[in-house]
Amino acid sequence: MTRHAITFAEACKDPELFGPWFKGDTWGTWRVVDKALFGDPLDEDELAVFLEITGRDEAPTEPATEAWFVVGRRGGKDVKAASLVAYFATIGAEIYGYRKRLTRGERGVVQLLAVDRDQARVCLGYLKAMFEQPILARMVVKSTADGLDLNNGLSIEITTNDQRRVRGRTVVAAVFDECAFWHNEGSVSPDTDVYGAVKPAMATIPGAMLIGISSPHARKGLLYGKWRKHFGKSGSVLVVQAPTWTMNPTVPRDGEFLTEAFEEDPASAAAEFGAEFRKDIEDFIAREVVEACVSPGIFERPRRNGVTYRAFVDPSGGSNDSMTLAIAHNEGDVVVLDAVRDRKPPFSPEAVVKEFCEVLKLYGIRSVTGDRYAGEWPREQFRKLGIMYELAEKPRSDLYRDLLPVLNSGRADLLDSNVLVNQLVGLERRVARGGRESIDHAPNGHDDLANAVAGVIDLATTRTGAQSIAVETNFY
Repeated sequence: MTRHAITFAEACKDPELFGPWFKGDTWGTWRVVDKALFGDPLDEDELAVFLEITGRDEAPTEPATEAWFVVGRRGGKDVKAASLVAYFATIGAEIYGYRKRLTRGERGVVQLLAVDRDQARVCLGYLKAMFEQPILARMVVKSTADGLDLNNGLSIEITTNDQRRVRGRTVVAAVFDECAFWHNEGSVSPDTDVYGAVKPAMATIPGAMLIGISSPHARKGLLYGKWRKHFGKSGSVLVVQAPTWTMNPTVPRDGEFLTEAFEEDPASAAAEFGAEFRKDIEDFIAREVVEACVSPGIFERPRRNGVTYRAFVDPSGGSNDSMTLAIAHNEGDVVVLDAVRDRKPPFSPEAVVKEFCEVLKLYGIRSVTGDRYAGEWPREQFRKLGIMYELAEKPRSDLYRDLLPVLNSGRADLLDSNVLVNQLVGLERRVARGGRESIDHAPNGHDDLANAVAGVIDLATTRTGAQSIAVETNFY
């Protein structure tokens, strides 16, 4: 067999290709997936494994058009994702004729879209190491900051999940890595947005394959929707669901690590390592509710004489989270949001405090309320600039809980901010053991602006008279 005809499963065993990354019996389940993905024959033992992890009653005989791998953490997802894009851009491109579908001067793209920059760097590290193999190295024309340009007219790009990176491209194959945890402040559902952008970009490439690889999260989003529709059913969309210990036997189910994880937080461990979608998490606020409270085209309201303004600030240390400010006033039983500020890291906390204090003074606000988490720092910084500081009464989760009835009843008039809307809609309600409820942003998400707005609305609905500003701190 020539190398141009080698299957993906064979490439993952070939020492001159991806074999060094997939040595040993611990990759046995992945080898079954490698074959099934492309419709390769399975022997009796492999078929038994396939039926167990897919819920199907027969093996596929053709390559999948889409595949969704719901796999527990430490299950080998990132390195497998890197090998897939490397294969699609080289051997797979020849087998499936991707290059023949490109017009003269057109460069096809194989994309791996990651959950964040850190994960993109991990996958990129795997990819570039694979292309140090001599047989692949000779194909590299240029190494870029986020991938490789190859001498066959294809490029590999490994970036974060941004639909703008897809539009205008001809995508011959795509891998969505950890897509259940994608978040983008410009969208409340970046997974479905990117999916909607990728599919047309693949339209001119027959046989173009899209693969999602992720640990599961809540019962919502693209991955959950594909699992619910296709798991256990025959067809061109392949869905695999397998826990960590099935995909990576070096992390045994009865080992100390997983035993402690399941004892400490069964619901989290069942999702993180057991590959089960969480039943204890649900959306908190419906998009329709939030959007009904927004005044379209109103981005800020100027100060008015005779109006008492209140504000809430969510500080940050300047390296991880945004530092945000929200200012509002009452009009009858409606809280009107007047101004917001959202300073994203990196920044100087002292400089942002100064900027915020100037805005506060424009609205006649002279006192500050903040929690105890960051100690004396916020009190000192605001006090130096003439803003008094008092301690807040409610934690973040309680602010969100009390915000919901205000939004549901339409007693809030919000500014036109996509970031604010998406952060509010992206909040999740969790129920821990014992029935304790908490409300917070999703993993990898942000709620800094939502927190500031929830805080000022709470102040405006629970306090009257004296001007006040509340500060909740969030240092890490």
